[in-house]
Amino acid sequence: MNVVLEFLDIATAQFALFVGFGLLIGTLFGFFGMGGSFLVTPALLVMGYDSTTAVGSGLAFVFGTSVIAALRHRNHGQVDVKLGLMFIVGMTAGIEVGKEFVYHLKSLGIADLVVSISYIGLLSLVGLLMYRDARTPDSGGDDPALAEKLQAIEIPPMISIKGGEVSLWLTLAMAFGIGILSGFLGVGGGFLLMPAMMYGLGVPAAVAVGTDVFQITASGAFGAFTYAKSGALDLSIVLPLLAGSAMGARIGAGATTLVDEDEITEYFAAMLLAGAAAVASKNLGNAYDVALLNQVSKALIFGSALLVSGAVVWASIKSYRRDDARATNSTAAD
Repeated sequence: MNVVLEFLDIATAQFALFVGFGLLIGTLFGFFGMGGSFLVTPALLVMGYDSTTAVGSGLAFVFGTSVIAALRHRNHGQVDVKLGLMFIVGMTAGIEVGKEFVYHLKSLGIADLVVSISYIGLLSLVGLLMYRDARTPDSGGDDPALAEKLQAIEIPPMISIKGGEVSLWLTLAMAFGIGILSGFLGVGGGFLLMPAMMYGLGVPAAVAVGTDVFQITASGAFGAFTYAKSGALDLSIVLPLLAGSAMGARIGAGATTLVDEDEITEYFAAMLLAGAAAVASKNLGNAYDVALLNQVSKALIFGSALLVSGAVVWASIKSYRRDDARATNSTAAD
């Protein structure tokens, strides 16, 4: 009887943990327009889940969080369906390749190590680039020169998109490469696709976000399905994460009407870097059998999500108070 009660206590604590983490991720997703699997998958690795379960569950979470957002962006005319379909085709093929690579590495016994190291490198790179952009806000967040160079590569057929004309084959190759990373790391590709569309294809930022979320819905569904067929999808992880995310997404979406995203960008970059540090700490802890490093890794991954989510909410409250004070002063002056 005591064993049963202890098991229930552990299960309840884990459920509450995932709901709470989903709430934080949902807040970030609603605000930044990214699926959140770049935090979910390393968090699961830090918690001790094997790489295939972490990747498969991360992709399932991506699918669930993206559906509602895709419909919202479509209603605002922020989805380039043609471009989205090209990315879906290319990424679908790439995800399958990435998944097979993970299982090949698992058969060699090095999947967890390689996925972890890849996460450390990728999160560090993106985090540093975002921090650099945050420190130089006048850069505008895009590179028209790069987009012009890529659009100048005229390999027929050429396709007209919201940003100019691009080669179908160039776009598919870009999507294929991101798809491999998506299937290998269990990410929806949001924090990779947005820069690719904006910097490489010259797509406006709002359309890049909407098209990104649109294709994530399809690629996330396909990725989750391929891993589910192999038994690498844990619903006891995914469902509570989605429950929390559904609530958090409303908070984050509401914050976008109050807060300038530039105010939070440095925190977001810091969160990515903390995610990289968490995975590194976990691997060092396992390699040298240092329990403290394992605890540090958990504190970093969950603490960073809490910090940035809290920053979004706090910035929203400050902005709301500032606007309310202005309205009150304006009424008093009249």
